[in-house]
Amino acid sequence: MEPTSSQTPRFAFGPRNYRLMFLGLAVLAAGFITMTLDSADYGEGFLGITLGPILLVVGFLIEFWAIMAKPQGGAPVAQDATTRDTLAQQPAPAAPVAPAAPSYKRP
Repeated sequence: MEPTSSQTPRFAFGPRNYRLMFLGLAVLAAGFITMTLDSADYGEGFLGITLGPILLVVGFLIEFWAIMAKPQGGAPVAQDATTRDTLAQQPAPAAPVAPAAPSYKRP
């Protein structure tokens, strides 16, 4: 399956999605680092119990948004010519047919 010259392969995520993913990873890393910087015993200070977990939740929300956001440009994932032609040639679904009466009689 070689892409034709008129068809350029597209990815599921756009550049915006990747930027959001890297931003989310940076916020997650900042949250974990913040929790380790707490000078209180067993990390029970403000940094370890409050600020670090808030940064982690924000980082995971950014990651979720990066995955779910629609790529700008709206270009779908590229398909090969066979799949595209097959999808274009599918017939319309037929109307449901009622089951035929049985051809035998009960004794």
